Amino acid sequence: MAINGRVIIGRTWEQFKQVYKRIVNVLGLSENQRLIIYVHNLSFEFQFIRKLFEWNNVFAIDSRKPIYARTVDGVEFRCSYLLSGYSLAKLGEQLRMYKVKKMVGDLNYTLIRHTLTPLTEQEMKYCENDVLVVSAYIQEEIERLGNITKIPLTKTSYVRNYCRNCCLYEGSHKHNIDKYKQYRDLMNVLSLDVDEYKELKRGFQGGFTHASARFSGKTVENVDSIDFTSSYPFVMLSEQFPMSRGKRVEIHNDNELEMYLRRYCCLFDVKFSNLTPKYINENYISVSRCFDRQNVTVNNGRVVSADSIGTTITDIDYSIIRETYDWDKMEIANFIIYKRGYLPTEFVKAILKLYSDKTTLKGVEGKEVEYLNGKGMLNSTYGMTVTDIVRDEITYSDEWETETPDYEKAIADYNNSKKRFLFYPWGVWVTAYARRNLWTGILSFGDDYIYSDTDSIKCLNFEKHSDYVNAYNEQVKQKLQAAAKYHNIDFEAFQPSTVKGEKKLIGVWDWETKNAKYTRFKTLGAKRYMIEQNGKINITVSGVNKKIAVPWLIKTYGNKVFEAFDNDLYFPANVTGKMTHTYIDDEQRGTITDYKGITNKYDELSGVHLEAAEYSLSISDAYIDYLRGFRDLK
Repeated sequence: MAINGRVIIGRTWEQFKQVYKRIVNVLGLSENQRLIIYVHNLSFEFQFIRKLFEWNNVFAIDSRKPIYARTVDGVEFRCSYLLSGYSLAKLGEQLRMYKVKKMVGDLNYTLIRHTLTPLTEQEMKYCENDVLVVSAYIQEEIERLGNITKIPLTKTSYVRNYCRNCCLYEGSHKHNIDKYKQYRDLMNVLSLDVDEYKELKRGFQGGFTHASARFSGKTVENVDSIDFTSSYPFVMLSEQFPMSRGKRVEIHNDNELEMYLRRYCCLFDVKFSNLTPKYINENYISVSRCFDRQNVTVNNGRVVSADSIGTTITDIDYSIIRETYDWDKMEIANFIIYKRGYLPTEFVKAILKLYSDKTTLKGVEGKEVEYLNGKGMLNSTYGMTVTDIVRDEITYSDEWETETPDYEKAIADYNNSKKRFLFYPWGVWVTAYARRNLWTGILSFGDDYIYSDTDSIKCLNFEKHSDYVNAYNEQVKQKLQAAAKYHNIDFEAFQPSTVKGEKKLIGVWDWETKNAKYTRFKTLGAKRYMIEQNGKINITVSGVNKKIAVPWLIKTYGNKVFEAFDNDLYFPANVTGKMTHTYIDDEQRGTITDYKGITNKYDELSGVHLEAAEYSLSISDAYIDYLRGFRDLK
């Protein structure tokens, strides 16, 4: 435990409780005078200490995931991992004023130890540095923000607080009442009802990530990669979003449908009968988002064809579906329209400031902290727009409990909140616009399209498609010029310059592999691919740590590594870098002998067991069958 850079070392929970009581008494702590103790990954430690203290308030984002836990004595344990978003090793790298490095690899966790096991000087230093890294990080935050009360609970709270201040108070600590009232009037208009929120939740989808069936499972040579420059922030700056209260309308004919789609942001339930694909290389509709499914052919989670499916979509989704599918019959229900408009100018300026910080401060000596903050906050501007309004209430009183929320109350609280500056539908349309932008590339690349992931595309023959890329980037410029004119913002704000003087227009396609193509690329589906670039092998596999797994793959398979990257490739537990957590809620007593042969008693009230997790790259039989059928058809 570190206090102001000094480390207190103990070996038992009883010793920790003695330190705890001493702190409470010396500082005169109470419910109204609290001391914060930061714990890196409170979720883990809380499982060990939850029966050691009496708690008066535990605030959690999920079962067993507390953000903070307050004792009746006035000690508040907070999670510094949720605050920073970094592992301890990464957190140490971010420190700028108080240099402390996490000692990686100096403690062998596979050895059995207990409270009497001697620790080497190196092992002790490892433990000390773990708490010194956190202590240094918090001290830097205190000095950066002014005092400890300014430090929010989570990483996303930084950007939320910054953007709220920009929107409600124009970024000034001197509150402009007229400005506040103007923005609050807008928020009062932008309200929701319960059924509307549930429909928005049904219609919300994240980024599009998928592999072309033409190339899935094949090793492809000379592959290019292109990606958008800040895809989500770009659409927030350039597109138009729901800027009115939702209104339910009846659709009587095709002309009415086209009129609403042309003039408004639209959300609706739709049922397609005898759905068939127009476009063979990729499929848009996610089967998991369909609430009605009859005889569906599925391509690794995406709908190829169906006798009937029902789903909830936006007008943007419909434009993609219309371009990529045919159907015999379409039925529409629960049609909601919103007036279209740009996001509030104050919000747009906040996003532009964060993009500018990310771009102009990258690589600038002495501005590392500002760059990292700008980059992290820019990436969070979208996420806070789709934070669930109605969430399960997680409570802790000796045991974890989940309570079903009261929808009416939660929506009413949301509508009436004086601090609210966002509108949930904005986030729903952000991802819809981003998917549409990505699909312009998927459709344009055609048979050369290999794989996509949210804001990037892997493809063949990039040069052949440069006209599309140039035309798209020109359209980006025109959209941003129109937005700049509307908001009365200098267009240069949308294309800040790097430290080398290069202008970086937000939203454009960037040719990532311009100087070095992937000599080999292989994908087995979403979030599963291997690349070779400049003679180096790398992988992206959800559930596997590439830093550990790649050296093992190369050592094990050598020149056959791409052939080995296939169905049923098995990663042993010691190379995945992942752990299986088992929560132990009952008291455990007994004796244990450590790796040095010393035996000791143990008595733990609760805890967590961690075990290295193996991983297999198994591909579902249904997907294999689809790929075979696809290739037979081709």
